[in-house]
Amino acid sequence: MKIFLHLQRRFVGKYQWIFLGSCSLLLTILTSPPLAAQEAKDSLEIIKLLEKEGQTWRMGDKGGHADCWLERPYGRIMVSTADGNTFNLPSKTMISPPPGMMGNGGFAFHSNYRMKIDGDMAWVNHDEVSVDIYGKTSLSHEIRLLERWNNTWKLVGQSIHSYSHNTDEKMDTTSYIQTVDIETGSIETVLTINDHFEAPNWHPDNYLILNSKGRLYTLDIKSKQLKPLDTGFADECNNDHGISPDNKWLAISHNDRTDPSTKSYKSAIYVLPIGGGTPRKVTTKVPSYWHGWSPDGKRLAYCAERNGNYDIYTIAVEGGKEKRLTSAEGLDDGPEYSPDGKYIYYNSYKSGHMHLWRMDTDGKNQEQLTFDENSNWFPHPSPDGKWIVYIAYTSDQKQDHLFGKQVKLRLMNLESREIKDITPVFFGGQGTINVPSWSPDSKKVAFVSYSIN
Repeated sequence: MKIFLHLQRRFVGKYQWIFLGSCSLLLTILTSPPLAAQEAKDSLEIIKLLEKEGQTWRMGDKGGHADCWLERPYGRIMVSTADGNTFNLPSKTMISPPPGMMGNGGFAFHSNYRMKIDGDMAWVNHDEVSVDIYGKTSLSHEIRLLERWNNTWKLVGQSIHSYSHNTDEKMDTTSYIQTVDIETGSIETVLTINDHFEAPNWHPDNYLILNSKGRLYTLDIKSKQLKPLDTGFADECNNDHGISPDNKWLAISHNDRTDPSTKSYKSAIYVLPIGGGTPRKVTTKVPSYWHGWSPDGKRLAYCAERNGNYDIYTIAVEGGKEKRLTSAEGLDDGPEYSPDGKYIYYNSYKSGHMHLWRMDTDGKNQEQLTFDENSNWFPHPSPDGKWIVYIAYTSDQKQDHLFGKQVKLRLMNLESREIKDITPVFFGGQGTINVPSWSPDSKKVAFVSYSIN
């Protein structure tokens, strides 16, 4: 809902329906029979095009967005407001938009696709939930007109009807559990759920492990089935959990109320079988927050507060004496081993700004990796060792990693050190990507974005 997002900042009111074509055509769209088998390929291409068009608009990718559109004499963009204002724009507005119209961030979530494909023309009717960078949602019904040009589907026009939330609905956080393809930039939504979920891990058996309100859950990516994961007595788990290199064990961080410490929060690290079971405690001091397994599965890396300062530590998976790796004033957090076992990547405030660092696994040769104005957190090396993905707050958050901020995911090429955005700016932060979330083939990353109602 690109034009709508832009116009909404200038006009107040609820949008009304505008017909694109005759009433009989609209009736055809709404009553079309199921797609014939030969149209399946076209329908998938069209859906991918609509998803790409929405994402490139929000990322400010002018070239990518223009490639989704085709200027035709009959191509129009039509929207109207409840107070009678009507917007009727040529399709070239989408191909060459005025400065400042694109790149407003957020995500669009489509549902209820209905199509009519007739030769080289297609009509698509769908619903859209658009979430801005502040977590606010806008709802719309949309009709899109497409044309096949040189064997490729292109948008040539659209009509937008926006409507408001049902004021009787009572919702809090909505979580959008998503994946992003680092090569194509394609973002897919695995599950939308009206509850607060955090920190996906990606198991090779194609399911995610997430936490919500102290409990852990598995989410099958194909079936979308969400199930509780048995963690025994550990019912106050936070969002620091992860899968062992052999995929047989799970490390968790649980608030141990039985610990004699006088500290207000007593997170300790435990391990349990990947399928669930009784956790075994690893760390004896609190608070401790898990973040990484060594490639051989023998040691755990974690962030811990000792004597008022948060630093990076490691410990044998069987327990025992912990080893401190950093000692600078300020927060050191998010330690994760490289797949070859040579480095630990982490984020640190030691420079006076939150940046990404790496060091040898014994704590030596600490090296800063980012130098921009973002607050950069949680570097996750890819399984093939070629990339790190991380979350960047777009404003200086000092040493905080809060929920409900403007963030984006970024990708660093570890050979060239080049960095690029792989998502638009969106509403997220704490819970989005705290822990390792790469797909086993190093092609995709799982994350969570949010809206608040």
